[in-house]
Amino acid sequence: MAELYYVGVDVGTASVRAALVTKEGLLRSTAEEPISIWEPQCDHYVQSSAEIWLKCCTVVKRVTRGVQMTQVRGVGFDATCSLVVLDQSFQPVPVSEDGDTEKNVVMWMDHRAAEQAARITNSGHTVLSRVGGVMSPEMQPPKLLWLKENLKESCWDKAAHFFDLPDFLSWKATGSLTSVTCSPGSPLGDGLTPEAAADLGLNPGTAVGASLIDAHAGGLGVIGADVKGFHLPCEHQPITSRMAMICGTSSCHMAISEQPLFVPGVWGPYLSAMVPGMWLNEGGQSATGRLIEHVVKGHAAYTQLQEQAQQSVPFTGENIYSYLNSHLSLMANSGSAVDLLGSSLHVWPDFHGNRSPLADPSLKGMVIGLSLSQTLDDLALLYLATIQALALGTLHILEAMKGAGHDIRTLFLCGGLSKNTLFVQIHANATGLPVVLPDQMEAVLVGAAVLGACASQDYSTIQEAMKKMAKVGRVVQPERELESFYEKKYKVFLQLFSHQREYQALMSQR
Repeated sequence: MAELYYVGVDVGTASVRAALVTKEGLLRSTAEEPISIWEPQCDHYVQSSAEIWLKCCTVVKRVTRGVQMTQVRGVGFDATCSLVVLDQSFQPVPVSEDGDTEKNVVMWMDHRAAEQAARITNSGHTVLSRVGGVMSPEMQPPKLLWLKENLKESCWDKAAHFFDLPDFLSWKATGSLTSVTCSPGSPLGDGLTPEAAADLGLNPGTAVGASLIDAHAGGLGVIGADVKGFHLPCEHQPITSRMAMICGTSSCHMAISEQPLFVPGVWGPYLSAMVPGMWLNEGGQSATGRLIEHVVKGHAAYTQLQEQAQQSVPFTGENIYSYLNSHLSLMANSGSAVDLLGSSLHVWPDFHGNRSPLADPSLKGMVIGLSLSQTLDDLALLYLATIQALALGTLHILEAMKGAGHDIRTLFLCGGLSKNTLFVQIHANATGLPVVLPDQMEAVLVGAAVLGACASQDYSTIQEAMKKMAKVGRVVQPERELESFYEKKYKVFLQLFSHQREYQALMSQR
């Protein structure tokens, strides 16, 4: 009997990826294409929905090459929570002052609507309890208000359809305008339309599952894995003892509960937003992979780092972060943990504002302990301190969730940063929790494929598909001897925030 496949499509911040996935959750092939990001002015980030769909078609055709189309049973899409604007004829409407119709997507990380978000927060409306009490400029309501107030004639008056990007992809695939609200994996319309099927190189009528935000798809790809035999603290506990953490350009921290829990500064609770029948709380950090890249590439020793990384492994293409990890190991004293090198260098990581748990987009980054050094050693230490700050930011979110009633005992990581061994180990060390990595490192794509598998009705529920398609690959345990070090480091971390508030207050005095 021919093997059955599902296609998972993930539209991230800077690329579109697809995978051909088996019923057991194994990736048979993957493909990736970059997508453009424009920054017409500070804090404005825009994309093109036409380009995104074109790249979706390209990667799907690539991963299904050589496969009989009857073997492809379903398709699932996930995407960033960006805003797509179309007119009555479903043509793109510009979202920038330059009027370029190609640029019709306000990206999730666009912070142009900070003032509108603050106004919504100050309204004190009861609905704000579902977003941690504070409206984020990364959400759609303030962005819509900004467009109404600033681009009324060129955008607002011409717009007829405002899509979340995942909903836009579902519409392009099926023609269905049904908004995907808390029904992940439900079959949409009559499956792929003839036009979409031709674009994607698949059969018309192929099942399409209700789409998800990319982070939530990542959650489906990891959180339901069978952990028997791995001796984890969540092994004999309900799935609510697990947190799914999707780490890429930004990071999202997802915890689920049987009853609604309200966490200050954390989005939710949302019923069935990720796992049907369960309430979702979502914390996050607005810049993680993007912050690490910013810190490393902006350092004076970056060119030297590139040269030495290339000389070290000319044939394997080891990336600069792997080289930095090795360099830090050489810098550490014999038998001493790399972590301890960060004793006198401290970073507050909110260079792009704080999403959770402080929910303050006005916060800025801080670095304490800089010297005049511009060496590769200095770059490596700053890279280390940045990763430690991000891990302590995760701890900050965990503490807020636990304070509201979550009982989280194990972290389940996926996304690009989960491939960085130092990032993973430091998250285990800083939080004191074991970290589970999936056996298929592209877990977001597995999660997207879960949606297609459910839509095809080869699996009857999301829970069944998760258990069968998500699998544990490796477990990283915290190094308990570093517990005292991170307790002290966390105290410094919290004081950095307190000091920034004090500085802001001082400078605002008249």
